[in-house]
Amino acid sequence: MVLNWLLLFAASLFGSILTCICLLFFARPMIKRFVGVFTNILMKDPYAENIWEMVVALTRLDPKIVIENSLRATNGGVIERPFGTPRKFLNFDGLIFSPAQLATLPSHEDTQVVMQTVIGPKAKKPLTIDMPILIGAMAYGLGVSEKVRLAQAMGTAVVGTACNIGEGGFLPEERKRAKYMIVQYHSAKWGKNPEVLKQADAIEIHIGQGASAAAPARIPPETLQGEARDMLGLEPDETAVIPRKFEEINNPADLKNLVQKLRKMTGGIPIGIKIAAGNRLEEDLEIGIQAEVDFISIDGGQAGTKGSALIIQDDFGLPTIYALTRAVQYLNNRGVKDQISLLIGGGFSTPGHCLKALALGADAVFLGTAVLWAMTHSQVTKVIPFEPPTTLAWYSGKFSDEFDEEEAAYYLANFLTSYSEEMKVAVISLGKTNVHQVNTEDLVALDQVTSDVTKVPLAYEK
Repeated sequence: MVLNWLLLFAASLFGSILTCICLLFFARPMIKRFVGVFTNILMKDPYAENIWEMVVALTRLDPKIVIENSLRATNGGVIERPFGTPRKFLNFDGLIFSPAQLATLPSHEDTQVVMQTVIGPKAKKPLTIDMPILIGAMAYGLGVSEKVRLAQAMGTAVVGTACNIGEGGFLPEERKRAKYMIVQYHSAKWGKNPEVLKQADAIEIHIGQGASAAAPARIPPETLQGEARDMLGLEPDETAVIPRKFEEINNPADLKNLVQKLRKMTGGIPIGIKIAAGNRLEEDLEIGIQAEVDFISIDGGQAGTKGSALIIQDDFGLPTIYALTRAVQYLNNRGVKDQISLLIGGGFSTPGHCLKALALGADAVFLGTAVLWAMTHSQVTKVIPFEPPTTLAWYSGKFSDEFDEEEAAYYLANFLTSYSEEMKVAVISLGKTNVHQVNTEDLVALDQVTSDVTKVPLAYEK
């Protein structure tokens, strides 16, 4: 019996080897002939008819531009891109930490680094989270699916930080699973229910955001069907509209009235504003200060979104590092930096970038795109290579039903824990015991522009 199996195996192996030899024998001349014919065409066809013209054209013009212009030619309207701009802005890579060694001794390896972060320290009920990292706003229905929102609630609860429901519908199940939840108060007609607002741990008044500035949003009925549509109170053929301009805010004093109204309604939880970073940033900040907000969230130009016009993503808004340093300087000059928490987001994708933002003066960092990638993790194999991962996460995605929220919550918790643990290692290496002790004295700049922007000294000067 064993001999028969060995003979069968040997015959199969011999057959496989013989097949490969035959394929190589016949394939070689075929490949050679094909390459020869193609090369001949490439070398002889006039440029106007030569396929090589595509290579030259794509060298002269970014392939991204070619595709996006083709999409414009296809639909004749505004095209939208998820995840924000691919444009390369100045970022935190031009900064480097200076390690503690002898002049400054590192902390003991067993040091318990304090990561606890307070948002709205002057509020009656400050929001205290276990790490200086939060999840940025992602709207149910208008953006992500219910499963994504539930996964974010569960994942953030494990590590003791907050999620943000954005401008979409409120999910009672999400509130049950989340430890800390930030609710956005926005300009659309839905989401103003006092019973919902009272369940928040903080309220963020949505004025603008990095990837869509203050541009109005319109979500057509065909991309917003089912439960989310009913939750927002929309008619069957009604387009969901987010006008951006608040009916109740027509001057700076109106913002203060709204802040006071929300503070009274919710019993003293932190009330803040979220703004896109523009060149009148200091004026926007001053209005927030006058309104007596508890925190300010700033979205830099690298921020992501479910989808917005390319011209807004690519050509509006200050880079995050510019916005952060200007905001910190202004709040310090006004003497309110210790009273108003400063949250920053837009393009953060590593623990190092987050810690550098804290060193420059941010109180916490909120993440968006990086979180979605962490949550989808190996689940992307359900859709690639024929569909993008967004078809798993978006409410209107073809494969949203295949998204596993339990698995996503697990990977999200791991992702956030990893960020926190890496930052702890860095804090010890800087000779500190608290993440909020890290400051600009722990940084040096690698280039003149970064130094000028951040006011951090150059590494090659002393």
